[in-house]
Amino acid sequence: MGLSSRSAVAIHALTMLARWDHSLTSAEIADSLASNPVLVRRILGSLRDADLVWATEGRGGGWSLARAPHEITLHDAYTAVEEGPILSRHAHPPSDACEVGRHMQNLLETEFRDAEQAMEERLGRTTIAHLVQQVLAAERAHALPK
Repeated sequence: MGLSSRSAVAIHALTMLARWDHSLTSAEIADSLASNPVLVRRILGSLRDADLVWATEGRGGGWSLARAPHEITLHDAYTAVEEGPILSRHAHPPSDACEVGRHMQNLLETEFRDAEQAMEERLGRTTIAHLVQQVLAAERAHALPK
C-alpha cells in the first residue's frame, strides 16, 4: 500500500499527549494538526487498539498515553496505523518473456525488504519522549530574542 500521512498524524498526537500533563480531546489535537477531529479520532482509535493510548468519556474526558513516552517508539506508532509494505511492489507479475521483467520482482523484493528493515530499525530507536525533548529545545530556541 505504501506510507500514508497516518503515521505523521499518529506521532504528532502521541507527542502532544506526552507533552501535556492532562488528557486532550481529539479537537485539541486536531487544532494542532490543522486537521479534522474525525480524522484524529480514527487515528487515535488505531492507537488505542495498539494499547498506546486510552480514552475517558464525559466531561473532562479525552485521550491519554497508555504507556510512558520513553516506552513508545515511532515504530510502535507506525505499525499501529499503517498496513502492508512501505514500498509498493508490482501490481501484477512482469513479463517472463523479457530479461528485465523475469528478474525484476526478485531483485526489487530484496532491495525493498532491506530498505523497509532499515526504516523499521531507525523508527525503533526514537521514542516519543525524545520527540518531546526536541520540541521543548526547539521552542526554547524559538523564544530567544533575535
